[in-house]
Amino acid sequence: MKAVGAIDHPLDRTDLVAHARASIARGSKSFAAASRLFDRTTRERVWLLYSWCRACDDLADAQDFGGRLGEQDDADVRLATIKDRTALAFAGKPTGDPAFDGFGVVARECGLTRAMAADVIAGFALDAADWRPRSERDLMQYCYHVAGSVGVMMAVVMGIDPGDDETLDRACDLGLAFQLANIARDVEEDDAADRCYLPLEWLVEADIPPGEQMKPHYRRQLTAVVARLVDIAHAHECSARVGAGRLKLRQRWAVLSAAGIYGEIATQVERRGAHAWDHRTVISDLHKAGWIARAALRAVRPPPRACREDAELRLWTRRDLASAP
Repeated sequence: MKAVGAIDHPLDRTDLVAHARASIARGSKSFAAASRLFDRTTRERVWLLYSWCRACDDLADAQDFGGRLGEQDDADVRLATIKDRTALAFAGKPTGDPAFDGFGVVARECGLTRAMAADVIAGFALDAADWRPRSERDLMQYCYHVAGSVGVMMAVVMGIDPGDDETLDRACDLGLAFQLANIARDVEEDDAADRCYLPLEWLVEADIPPGEQMKPHYRRQLTAVVARLVDIAHAHECSARVGAGRLKLRQRWAVLSAAGIYGEIATQVERRGAHAWDHRTVISDLHKAGWIARAALRAVRPPPRACREDAELRLWTRRDLASAP
């Protein structure tokens, strides 16, 4: 299988970075805006890591930059392709795909490990198996594998010691918050693709029959279920802000900007209530600029020592979530 953007000859680092920059600009405008705040070296490495994540996601779902799901019959074959290309990247061998070649570069430069990559790939394996969460723990395990583990890798790319568990936990928190915001925003899109990431137990408690969460007469109950998800997202986002204080100034600014932008996605979904899925929730460029400005002020202030938002909610940790269900 030849992926979108595949090449027939190896590219140098400059070309791989250019490919990765184009990937993030197309695939995540919110993260692209925040990434520009990093110093050049960190920014390039973040782009290279993002490009691998984007390529894996598109391969896993037979998509083009997160568009409409493609044919899912050969999911196991596509998952094997992800594993094979990632293994080649770690071995320093050409993969035929600039996203994976770029990942090999950033892995060597920053000391990313096969175990870190395997945690991320485990999330794609869950989707390939048409897996659905039954409990909150299941939901959070999925979020860990598709986003929390990416947060851990991003922290290492920013120069955090792989043995600094406390800071890596906070980076994981930010990934969890991002993914929960995405799930809240994309309930309707996921339903159209015959997927649901809301825990079955939550739906049962809300008297919503499985698979019927988008029916108009269940919209009020669905709004309450998603508000529960948003509360957990905000608690983990707050925890991540505490950890951001351990980063260098520009890195802290970028991370706090991303946290603000994705937090706004979750907030807007909750604020729109029953109309949250009439059209996709998007953060305007003006609002993004506002969050970047706020983050600049927060970045130069002493970081908070604790979060009030997490007082009544359980914060899930990497140790809770690291093994796939």
